[in-house]
Amino acid sequence: MAARVDRQRRQVLQQGSGIALAGLLAALGLSRPARAEWQKSAFEAKTIDEALAALGVTPPETSAAILLMVPEIAENGAVVPVTVSSSLARVEQISILVDKNPNVLAAHFVLPEGTDGFITARVKMGQTATVIALVKADGKFYRVGREVKVTAGGCGG
Repeated sequence: MAARVDRQRRQVLQQGSGIALAGLLAALGLSRPARAEWQKSAFEAKTIDEALAALGVTPPETSAAILLMVPEIAENGAVVPVTVSSSLARVEQISILVDKNPNVLAAHFVLPEGTDGFITARVKMGQTATVIALVKADGKFYRVGREVKVTAGGCGG
């Protein structure tokens, strides 16, 4: 009986701490972190062109101001690390696309104003493919891509 009461007390304290922290962050104006934003039609797209159209992308320019860090060889396609950083001014969105995945849009982030143009994520890749970083900055779209060789796929159906 005492163990059950102790467990319940811990749960109440944990939940209360989380609520207090959220309130403090909101009071400080820090409650709007970068977040993945749901773009259903874009995430259901089967080709790069479909995904770009669903995201409302005008033809993107290739940019040296975007750094895409991916491994040359991914031994496990289920967890491929991807980091995108950009020195472009006023980055609004960062998306990660994988051209040979069943659904090409792997991640899409909308960044609040004043946020650094930097994200890191892990994506699934079913086979060797090109990973594309798409950045929207100051109303324009830019891209960069790199091939990743996958030795064990992670998009099994």
